[in-house]
Amino acid sequence: MADIKVNGKSVTVDADDSTPLLWVLREHLGLTGAKYGCGIAQCGTCTIHIDGQAVRSCTYPVGALSGAEEITTIEGLSEDGSHPVQQAWVEMDIPQCGYCQPGMIMAVAGLLNNTPDPTDDDIDAQVTNICRCGTLARVRKGVHLAKTKA
Repeated sequence: MADIKVNGKSVTVDADDSTPLLWVLREHLGLTGAKYGCGIAQCGTCTIHIDGQAVRSCTYPVGALSGAEEITTIEGLSEDGSHPVQQAWVEMDIPQCGYCQPGMIMAVAGLLNNTPDPTDDDIDAQVTNICRCGTLARVRKGVHLAKTKA
């Protein structure tokens, strides 16, 4: 059993401590925005926030949480799509296939939490998610647009 706080709500889940947080979110709580990609924390498709920091949830065991942390998924980033990153993504029409985009949006939101005025070098260093469709150039433009909306 694990007591966690997800998107502002405290929940108890019946999961082994070694269960990756991604599976707790998807299978126990029905929050399917974070996707399974590689399973080894390399692609970033599973990115969520823990206390405002971008974290790859596919390798983060639920047992590593104390229960005091605030977990935010793409579903909890904003109720109405009004987060500056979400607005920039729509305005710039960034997604192509869209599979990686929830994780990409969460990585960018985490970047802006830590570095409100990132340079291209900051973006390249801190947003290491993989987009197989090649939208990374638009992602960079979207980050610059989002920082003006924040």
